[in-house]
Amino acid sequence: MLIGVLLMTVLFDELWNYSDPAGTEATFRALLADPPAEADDSWRAQLVTQIARTQGLQREFDDARATLAELEPRLATSGEVARVRWLLERGRVENSSGDRDGAKPFFLDAWELAAPESLDFYAVDAAHMLGIVESGDDAMEWNRRALARAVASADPMARRWRGTLANNIGWTLYDQGDYEGALAHFEEALVFRQEQGKEDPIRIAEWCVAKAKRVLGRVEEALATQRELQVRAEASGAPDGFISEEIAECLLALGRAEEAAPHFARAYEVLSPDPWLADEEPERLQRLKRLGEGAPPAAPGAAR
Repeated sequence: MLIGVLLMTVLFDELWNYSDPAGTEATFRALLADPPAEADDSWRAQLVTQIARTQGLQREFDDARATLAELEPRLATSGEVARVRWLLERGRVENSSGDRDGAKPFFLDAWELAAPESLDFYAVDAAHMLGIVESGDDAMEWNRRALARAVASADPMARRWRGTLANNIGWTLYDQGDYEGALAHFEEALVFRQEQGKEDPIRIAEWCVAKAKRVLGRVEEALATQRELQVRAEASGAPDGFISEEIAECLLALGRAEEAAPHFARAYEVLSPDPWLADEEPERLQRLKRLGEGAPPAAPGAAR
């Protein structure tokens, strides 16, 4: 029975487009209104949790909470997978809305409920989210625990987490100032992404590697990679503001501020409409705008 539920779950999970949560919500609502004949209570409940996730990604946090609250009374008869997914999405809503402490109990409950081997994918997800809401050594411990379970799992879906987790460990080390350690994990994440063979995740992994190299002083090497990534991104029809930002940072580090300015301006143009960046990193956006207008850079500070 569980295997059947998991196989059916893949059918709608594969419809996710994380870059278009509004479109994904519309797709999921249409599917909920006209479900396949095999759909049962667990399938419907899981799909509703993903509708809540689309709302959270649109920063419609009250709507996401309401969607999950409406579903909660049905969880008792919806099976373990649906209950774990409800806990994960409830935690994600709190984390995304800025309440990291409020998110932790939901992720801990999801981790404990997903203890059986058959739920490896969700256990890894829960541990990965605990790695996000915790900080310092606790964050690192949860990330390492998640990666160990993903590597050891026989579930190919759980093993797909390896790239994400190596990347997360890399960023934790980066934030701690261990740029060599970060680079090693970014390179590990790139290997995993190349095994999976999907262009967008590969491009992001290469971007992370190049960023770490820039901070480590390997600026020319980093710039060459970012320029190549820019060509590939534009060929795919998806200009990437983060790539423009890194090209600009490389040029600035090389003393070529005038050449960097249009890249900063392009980064600001692409990234400023992002509501998450506007809420969480307004100073970053303002810096892009200022440098894009040709203002002199501020005195060197922490690595960017």
